[in-house]
Amino acid sequence: MDDELLAAGFETIAIHAGLEPDPLTGAVVPPLYLSSTFVQDGVGNLRAGDFEYGRSGNPTRAALETNLAALEGGRAGLAFSAGMAATDTLLRAVCRPGDHVVIPADAYGGTYRLIARVLGDWGVEHTSVDLTDPEATRAAIRPGVTRLVWCETPTNPMLTIADITMLAGLAHDAGALLAVDNTFASPYLQQPLSLGADAVVHSTTKYLGGHSDVVGGAVVVNDATLAEKLRFLQNAAGAVPGPFDCWLVLRGIRTLAVRMDRHCANARHIATALATHPAVGSVRYPGMPGHPGYGVAVKQMRDFGGMVSFTVRGGERAAIDLCGRTRLFTLAESLGGVESLIEHPASMTHASVADSPLAVPADLVRLSVGIESADDLAADLRAALDGVAAGGNG
Repeated sequence: MDDELLAAGFETIAIHAGLEPDPLTGAVVPPLYLSSTFVQDGVGNLRAGDFEYGRSGNPTRAALETNLAALEGGRAGLAFSAGMAATDTLLRAVCRPGDHVVIPADAYGGTYRLIARVLGDWGVEHTSVDLTDPEATRAAIRPGVTRLVWCETPTNPMLTIADITMLAGLAHDAGALLAVDNTFASPYLQQPLSLGADAVVHSTTKYLGGHSDVVGGAVVVNDATLAEKLRFLQNAAGAVPGPFDCWLVLRGIRTLAVRMDRHCANARHIATALATHPAVGSVRYPGMPGHPGYGVAVKQMRDFGGMVSFTVRGGERAAIDLCGRTRLFTLAESLGGVESLIEHPASMTHASVADSPLAVPADLVRLSVGIESADDLAADLRAALDGVAAGGNG
């Protein structure tokens, strides 16, 4: 990629990095290469791109990986079959039996399950801690034993904001690396590598894909040695995305900036509306000045994202009732698509942490605010909340 493009604005990079027109036909959209193998001009004599077998590399995947690295301001991007495959590969690249990982006190349920129940059986220990507390985080890190501090910001589903620069300093002082799950923010809103992180992880299923039609993951790093370890594991374990999955993520990335602007504007509108409804207990949105992480979010994010969480008066029963009453907010797991989704984390996305210190409140509802009319979305929630408050059928 030329230096001129690297110096361009985010929107330009998203549309052009790794996406040069096809030199053979002039096609503006990069081709979808479905081949599982590639001809060699003699044994070991590979053609342009050094492609030999689909698990090891594919031109469509290579375009996506170039684009991902550019979006995060990194030197190497790697695409995976799912966000959890990306997470697993990074953890296995960095950790060995006997090592230690620090995770957020409100980590994503899938991440906790992987670290506690899969890597735990491999001999990797973990400590969950409030990453917004510098002293508690410093105390949780074991110098010489902790290999990785794992950060989500905003977290899922509590929308806690961690100071990436502060955490990078604490991790590096102890000889550990800092990895940031940047899924909720997307590269458009936040770029952790520029703030001191060593690795960035994404579920490309979410905002990067943006249309709820693909599952994928990504890791972006700057260090060449770490990138080499990741590429070895990517090929050795084979948790790679198919070419069409890569093509779909690339298509989504082209509109990431404009979609995120709308997601953020709609979420702000929804959070404000929820805060005034009598059936709502509390609202968690990083863009509200009363949010405990608001100051840090202002410092390290372009805007505050499309996710909103809130508690419902009446407890768990009322929260579950609400999730069945909305019409525009569809009851479903996942997030980051153009359509709005609603879910009950304690019994859906975070059921795996139900009996752990990371359990989420039973009265919590999580919204993935889409790009529909903000007024229509607010009216949908208002009607559902009114129905819950009245205790009638909806």
